[in-house]
Amino acid sequence: MRIRSWATAITAAACCILPLAAPAAAADEKPARGVAWSASHETATASGGRWVERSSTGLHQLVAEGRLTNTGEGCYSVWARFQFDFVPTPPRKQATVCGNDTVDVRVTQSYMPTTTGSIAVCKGSENARDCGPWQSLTSWPVTRP
Repeated sequence: MRIRSWATAITAAACCILPLAAPAAAADEKPARGVAWSASHETATASGGRWVERSSTGLHQLVAEGRLTNTGEGCYSVWARFQFDFVPTPPRKQATVCGNDTVDVRVTQSYMPTTTGSIAVCKGSENARDCGPWQSLTSWPVTRP
């Protein structure tokens, strides 16, 4: 019985803390709303905003939106990877730009307090081997940067 009470207390605390962890953003802030994120590699840069919202099923969902811009030759892609508790998932390609162009980026992922995620810009469109530094999508400042 004591374990059930402890689990209930942790779940209740997470439900109370999570809305505080993701700051509310004004609807007129575009393209970056929420907490800013950015990643780059060679001639490509991606940036935008990230936040947590409730999905239509009532569960929390991490959303990261922005743009990927390349000022040089070749293709670059945005990749995201997540870890649930201690279980990592492989990186997933989110957007690709080739040549001097800009494309939109949108990452969505179910989100719990034990979820961690990161994003990177990588050269090419086939894999996440030649990448810039991975940037956190799940660290939450108390106030907006």
